[in-house]
Amino acid sequence: MRVLIIGAGLGGLTLLHGLRHIGIDAHVYERSPRHSGQPASYGIHLNADGLRALHNSLPAENWKQIDADGMPAPLIIRFHDPHNGVLATIDKRFPQHATDPITKRRAISRGKLRKALLIGADSDREPTVHWTKTFDHYELTSTRVRAHFTDGTHADGDVLVGADGSNSRVRHQRLPELQRQDLGILNIAGRTPLTTELASLLPSELTDGGINNVVPAGTGWMFLSTWTTGDPDNTDISNGADRYIVWAWAAAKTSYPTGVDDYDGAQLKELATDRIHDWAEPLRAIVDATNPAAVDAVPLRTMPTLPEWAPSPITLLGDAIHNMTPMAGIGANTALRDADQLRRAIAAADNPLHAISRYEIAMRRYANPALRLSTRNATNATLAQPSSRTAFRTLLRIGNHLPMLQKKMFGPTVR
Repeated sequence: MRVLIIGAGLGGLTLLHGLRHIGIDAHVYERSPRHSGQPASYGIHLNADGLRALHNSLPAENWKQIDADGMPAPLIIRFHDPHNGVLATIDKRFPQHATDPITKRRAISRGKLRKALLIGADSDREPTVHWTKTFDHYELTSTRVRAHFTDGTHADGDVLVGADGSNSRVRHQRLPELQRQDLGILNIAGRTPLTTELASLLPSELTDGGINNVVPAGTGWMFLSTWTTGDPDNTDISNGADRYIVWAWAAAKTSYPTGVDDYDGAQLKELATDRIHDWAEPLRAIVDATNPAAVDAVPLRTMPTLPEWAPSPITLLGDAIHNMTPMAGIGANTALRDADQLRRAIAAADNPLHAISRYEIAMRRYANPALRLSTRNATNATLAQPSSRTAFRTLLRIGNHLPMLQKKMFGPTVR
């Protein structure tokens, strides 16, 4: 069997390794050059699902590199009042996920994870990743699928996997009726070097790698988390710092000025600064210290609930099929899970169509709840009515003293 994978993202590369390990002739086709720079982005918290998928799919050398590059990432979620500190702390440091050598939660930059996934995947002697190959369309024959590229070349295989991101060309041809939805929410996101001077102004809970949410009494929401610097394919703006803080101000699109989509980094930073002008000094200091070049506007979009469809030799994984908001922190992990699920389905099935049917049924079962959770988190954080926000902040305060209420709100916790 020959499998053509469109896109050298995290899911596509993980699938490549997994398939070749079980003897499948798999190849990745990527539109970018091999050494193209990657844009600054959030890091990734690898959860148990993502880590199991990587461990199941990768050669030992790749897994060893991820294990070395990943930093411990305790699952501590905090909710802050903008003026008066922490409203509630949700501690989900489950013992099995803190000590298990495979599933212990890790934080890693996208660049480092991608570099680890490329080990052994694109050697000059036997290339399995084909760079600067922009997918154009596919055609089906009675027995095979042919992928056509914009340079006039093509590749033939038994299965074609679209792992080509949220604007997937494979999806547009395979499932043209399945379109992303704009949620009417805009994030202003920035990366701030955690210099010694800035760190001295911040409480420890903002710099320990936990997930921090700032919940004002009115509209809007801010997310903050701390990461190590050093994406290998990205020009770092760390100013010598070994960590940086990712922050994002999220609010309804209607709350921003007309034309905000065209704002540059300096204008976006000024807008975020204005929204938090009366917050506590440590929170303002993070935004103040951000280089405008590291500030972007990110509209939040999501796929709708995935319906059933008849299987074909064409399938999709990751953002290409279930692009979701970052508000649940599970998008990348779900893509890695896809890769492992598809690998196992191909290994177990007697023909490609049965494998894809098995994979897509399983994928919809976990992807649809992930889509719902991500969308619910985004809309609750940014589109809630003032009365709902007031009630939520009150419940956070009460739940911080009543474990049973907190458990009902957020699931089981470990103190």
